[in-house]
Amino acid sequence: MEMLYYPGCTLKTSAVNLERTAFAIAEALGHSLKEMDEWNCCGVVASLTSDDLMHHLAPLRNLIHAQDEGKDSIVTLCDMCCNTLKQTNLRVKESEDDLATLNDFMDLENDYSNSVKVLHFLEFLRDEVGFAVLKKKVKQPLKGLKLMPYYGCTMLRPREVAIDDAEEPVVLHDLIRALGGEVVDNPYKIECCGSYKTIDEKELASNRAYRISSFAVERGADAIMLSCPLCRYNLDVRGKEAESMFENYKQIPIFYYTQLVALALGLDADICEFERNAVDPVPVLKEKGVMQ
Repeated sequence: MEMLYYPGCTLKTSAVNLERTAFAIAEALGHSLKEMDEWNCCGVVASLTSDDLMHHLAPLRNLIHAQDEGKDSIVTLCDMCCNTLKQTNLRVKESEDDLATLNDFMDLENDYSNSVKVLHFLEFLRDEVGFAVLKKKVKQPLKGLKLMPYYGCTMLRPREVAIDDAEEPVVLHDLIRALGGEVVDNPYKIECCGSYKTIDEKELASNRAYRISSFAVERGADAIMLSCPLCRYNLDVRGKEAESMFENYKQIPIFYYTQLVALALGLDADICEFERNAVDPVPVLKEKGVMQ
């Protein structure tokens, strides 16, 4: 099955290994991701006020282009992109007046007809493939690898567009178990990573990474698994920088879930591009027998 794919900006820059592994996973499972012919930035943030339609223009334009390609759904990898697209989709479904205003404003585009569903790649693996089916295809179980699932904010909030329960999410927990790994739960799994404060308050983001990762270590985790490129940057890069801020602190590896799915499916480790990780995860993977 071919699925239309919306990449967003980060997947073409700092998160190319997330994209590359997702494409390989889809192929290994008998599917394919086709990148949209024409896409633009998702807009990054959704409007928080009822009278602000301007921030819905960028995401709606992407939904229109997906519609123009004759698809009824698009798959996303970035949590922020997924959240933004879903919030706009919800807004125009709930308000015919807002949809009419936005369609009128974009007079060079075709009108949007509320025909496109937005899916996170995790939703695809859980709901379309099924973790039970995925488990049967595992060739290299993550046996002995203790992973803390980290969800962050935008996958779970607001509840209207969340892909899981906002307080007690389980999708990453269930995925880890399907891959043969061990789940290390953590009450900080849904706390913010520091978000874009990483730009002007780097130490704040490093402090958040220290707080989240330290608790994971206390619980016995070998590494953290997540899905969001911004969360990955803050926990991985800012977490590595936190080593100089806190005595005897050493940041543990941070994985995109797709990197671990790829390894578990027996795909070539080169597609994971672990050299892009600020904290080298290869020693842990070799120690646990996941990599040779």
